[in-house]
Amino acid sequence: MFGIIYQLIRTARPRQWLKNFSVFAAPVFSGNLFDPQIFLSASYAFVAFCMVSSGTYFLNDIIDAPKDRLHPIKKNRPIASGKLNQNFALLVAFLLFFFALYFSIVVIGSYFTLAIIIYIAMQLIYSLYLRNVIILDSLTVAAGFVIRVFAGGFAAFTSLSSWLLLATIGLSLLIAFGKRRSEKTILRKHLGESKDQEPKTRKTLRHYPDALLDSMISMSSTFAIMSYSLFTFQDSPQEVNSALSSVLPSILRSPKWMMLTIPIVIYGVARYLFVIYEREDAESPERVLLSDKPLLLTVVVWGLTILFILYGLPAID
Repeated sequence: MFGIIYQLIRTARPRQWLKNFSVFAAPVFSGNLFDPQIFLSASYAFVAFCMVSSGTYFLNDIIDAPKDRLHPIKKNRPIASGKLNQNFALLVAFLLFFFALYFSIVVIGSYFTLAIIIYIAMQLIYSLYLRNVIILDSLTVAAGFVIRVFAGGFAAFTSLSSWLLLATIGLSLLIAFGKRRSEKTILRKHLGESKDQEPKTRKTLRHYPDALLDSMISMSSTFAIMSYSLFTFQDSPQEVNSALSSVLPSILRSPKWMMLTIPIVIYGVARYLFVIYEREDAESPERVLLSDKPLLLTVVVWGLTILFILYGLPAID
């Protein structure tokens, strides 16, 4: 019994739930995160996406089981290794989808439910077809992050900055193409594969030249930094309370405080590029975040700085 529960947890990939924290983006940057109703709604959205994302991992592992058995790492997944029955895994997937949709309709709202449906449909199409289409496979992975951000706004009834959305798209593309780059590196390292052998595990990898992936990674990182920089310029708090303005020089009394986070983001992107090219270990973004201490510290510092600027500075009297 405990063995089955353990295999179910492994297949559900709770570590991947880190991605679902992106549903809090709209409430955080709208300045309403600590409104009890908005925070509760965003938390409900997080729970719903955890159920849905885990359900898609069950389906994905069922579909990919034959190819995963040829992969040096994925062959150890519960379904591919035979430790978890496929029919039982399929039942769990549908139960997760059912409860997520029911929870979304009853507790959260119709627009959020529509976002959940779109996400499920996109993941099914990806697993069955799009994952075999070069470039579209990475764009689909990136779209998953964007849907989460939109869904968080729907759940919390908060607006979403266009520049923040563009920054999210850039970061999502960086993660998606970086993931493909690392997948190729890992296969070559573990199997010593030539380009003709790579399709045994993932067909599209053969059609991804390293130069193309490097170009897309470079473009995405630049796009993400520029979009985020413009977001901080447009959406920074404009006013400073009297207590703080009394000790600041006149030139800083109407500062773009959010722009202070730009260097942190630049370092974070650069560190992620270092992980891709030097450590060759970006196949799993959530594993990178948890295992790379400088990158994890960067994310924590960035988050705390954002919270202080948006919620701490206005509270100083």
